Amino acid sequence: MEKLLAPSILAGDWWNIGEQIEATLRGGADIIHFDVMDGHFVPNITVGPEILTSISRRVNVPVDAHLMIENPDRYIPSFVEAGAKWISVHIENVPHIHRTLTLIRELGAKAGVVLNPGTPLSAVEEAIHYADYVLLMSVNPGFSGQRFIERSLERLSLLRDMRDRLNPDCLIEVDGGVKEDNVVEVVRAGADVVVVGSGIFSAKDVEAQTRKLKDLISSAVAV
Repeated sequence: MEKLLAPSILAGDWWNIGEQIEATLRGGADIIHFDVMDGHFVPNITVGPEILTSISRRVNVPVDAHLMIENPDRYIPSFVEAGAKWISVHIENVPHIHRTLTLIRELGAKAGVVLNPGTPLSAVEEAIHYADYVLLMSVNPGFSGQRFIERSLERLSLLRDMRDRLNPDCLIEVDGGVKEDNVVEVVRAGADVVVVGSGIFSAKDVEAQTRKLKDLISSAVAV
């Protein structure tokens, strides 16, 4: 299975975000990760469907909308209409996860379920049957640039075992604190999609850094 790199534009320079997104695409990015925060479910406020529309019209890869918001069902249709091809919601604040994942799929997007670092993996044991991907947070959501929680590697390995047993077609995505010094470990532990924010956008040459991470991911797969 090909391993995918998803630059998280939350860590980008919003004055130059279009140029930076284009740089990641030239460097081989597979997906654009789009973090949506409402200041309630997580302690930050970011962007909405209007910005996503501007991006999705200009890129040739899927946009992955990670909804860290209250009542995500209300807004899912707007994000699909704006061009999101992947949409993920948190198990911690979606009471009817089967209904929500089904809604995302019926609207034509891939459906993902997200786990915060303190949430037991067992919380998605049923939802994984209906998900196209599980997003494992390796930091507490809300802000870019946080340190990777080392316990996440063991959780990732256990989640991979659960996935292989229950729904082998489901992808595993990891988000938070992934950089060039730990991306190989993350892939070997079971990640299919690696989200990288400051590990790409803090570099002087975003294109070269993206390409370097893609090469590291490929080397992890080759072993």
